[in-house]
Amino acid sequence: MSIFSLPKKTIYGKVIPKNAFDKFTNSKQKKAFASQVKRIKWLHKLSTDTTNLPSSEIKEIQILEIELKEKSDLKDLLKIINKAIPYHLIFVLSFAEEVKLFTAAKHLHPTKINQAVIDCTFETDWLNNTTSQIDLALIDSLEQTYIEFCDQITGRKKTDRTYDSFVEQEVKISDLTLKIKRLKSKINLERQFNKKVALNMELNEWVRALEELKG
Repeated sequence: MSIFSLPKKTIYGKVIPKNAFDKFTNSKQKKAFASQVKRIKWLHKLSTDTTNLPSSEIKEIQILEIELKEKSDLKDLLKIINKAIPYHLIFVLSFAEEVKLFTAAKHLHPTKINQAVIDCTFETDWLNNTTSQIDLALIDSLEQTYIEFCDQITGRKKTDRTYDSFVEQEVKISDLTLKIKRLKSKINLERQFNKKVALNMELNEWVRALEELKG
């Protein structure tokens, strides 16, 4: 099953054995693969050869469908696969009549060959697989195709962005979002009124900064 309308030349259709990732997992994670995942299928390969689009930072975008035995977001397991495969991946998690999309911007590890470092992640809620409004349109380059896909997930849209500036912005948003979450927890635990007021002022500044980053 593929929810994207992509050229036939990009279709791969290969089943990936779950044990292909054994060397990246511990015993608990292996059990999670076995108990939660029914099948992993490599649906599409987007590259210069299969799309005729130019590329620079992104060499390939691979689309993997993960059929689930039970409804789960599989975040830990997806991180394992993302680190194991150096190319950009778009996951289609499927369970019954629903799908969830997940992807991660990443770069190669500076010292570990063929291992990736995750910069930031993007994911949808669970969607009906027949009415999903998120598409994967082949535009301009592999980088712009990927950016446009992520923009659909986040609801952000800024023109004339390079891939590097896109990643830089999203990393800043992720970092600031986490700081805001931690500061809110700190405010909830604070009992002194003056300190609480000061922390709230700081929180308001961070929230404004986050809104500016999101545009």
